[in-house]
Amino acid sequence: MHLHLDPVGGVAGDMFIAAVLDAFPDLGAGLDTVLCKVGLAPGARGALIAHNDGILSGRRFELNLPAEVVPPGSVRLLHDHVGLAAIRGAISAMELEAAVAARAVAMFEILAQAEAQVHGVGVDEVEFHEVGALDSIADIVGAAWIIEALGPASWSVGALPLGSGRVHTAHGALPVPAPAVVRLLTGYAFFDDGLAGERVTPTGAAILRHLQCTSSLGMRPGRLSASGMGFGTRRLHGVANVLRVLAFDMTQTQGAEEVALLTFEVDDQTPEDLALGLERLRACDGVLDVVQSPVFGKKGRMAAQVQVLAQPQRREAIVAACFAETATLGVRHQLLARSVLARRETTIAGTDGPAVRVKLARRPDGALSAKAESDDVRSGGERSGRERLRRASEAAALAQEAKHGK
Repeated sequence: MHLHLDPVGGVAGDMFIAAVLDAFPDLGAGLDTVLCKVGLAPGARGALIAHNDGILSGRRFELNLPAEVVPPGSVRLLHDHVGLAAIRGAISAMELEAAVAARAVAMFEILAQAEAQVHGVGVDEVEFHEVGALDSIADIVGAAWIIEALGPASWSVGALPLGSGRVHTAHGALPVPAPAVVRLLTGYAFFDDGLAGERVTPTGAAILRHLQCTSSLGMRPGRLSASGMGFGTRRLHGVANVLRVLAFDMTQTQGAEEVALLTFEVDDQTPEDLALGLERLRACDGVLDVVQSPVFGKKGRMAAQVQVLAQPQRREAIVAACFAETATLGVRHQLLARSVLARRETTIAGTDGPAVRVKLARRPDGALSAKAESDDVRSGGERSGRERLRRASEAAALAQEAKHGK
């Protein structure tokens, strides 16, 4: 699944929660259970309410807290000065699922690193103020649970509204975007729609950075399966203060997909070191394949041309890896369409050795082909032994599929 965030009015933690729950209402009950673990005071409640601002309709997430009440054992999260260690301890005490707690802590650590850079202090010296309030804790924990509940997904975000003016904080009046937001969103696309005020909050920025949102340009074709509208509390003149989420089903029914092709040449790196670098490049998340071939470069010099096939949404990170692992000074990249056969992997248990993974592919005529994983047939010993193990594993995989009628 791929989810694209369209920040019509901006991005904030409560807007993110409302937008995703509007698109996936079945997640609502689970979020209620998680919020009960945050340590809200008696009488406090989180509510997803219908909202219509006269332009668009959707949902708004609202956390109602009793005034001046500190829940028992909450490590005084309503205090004006909350350190990172206290927030880590409070999240740990919530008895959340490990993955959800890890995401929530990671978002606060992202914020702490940005605040530390802005104020020139160590990360452990950072004290949260507005972000340390209980409603922001609930927003981040709720967002962490939602992200985990959605399962594996890629994320992108459109150009962000810049905003302008000042925002009043415990540090005094700060320019908009707030300095921590600027740190977190360096490299993201912004635009100025002429409307003043804070448009992306620190909590919203931390969520975007945690999700490693890319631009929508890197998204391969998909089928729109759901959408949601999440409103903020402010009203903007002439535009809805809403964050829209678009969910795309990336399952390929016709065997067609989009991939990124990265190409570059290297003529000043030793073959041994280049081989090590390309092996590390192959192991990068999102890399589908890496090949190299000899070419003649400038002044008739021999060079290696490298081609990397990658997932489009990971293109920027993989370009950075190309620069880190090789001596190249430039990487060309483009998006290409490719057609692939439906395929899956099965494992054949070995009788005298390790198991062998076999990739099965359905050919256009309906026939099934099998290919044993080369790394797994090494246990066959010499060439003849490896060939016997390869053939036996592939035959067993085909027989297994025929037996089950697949």
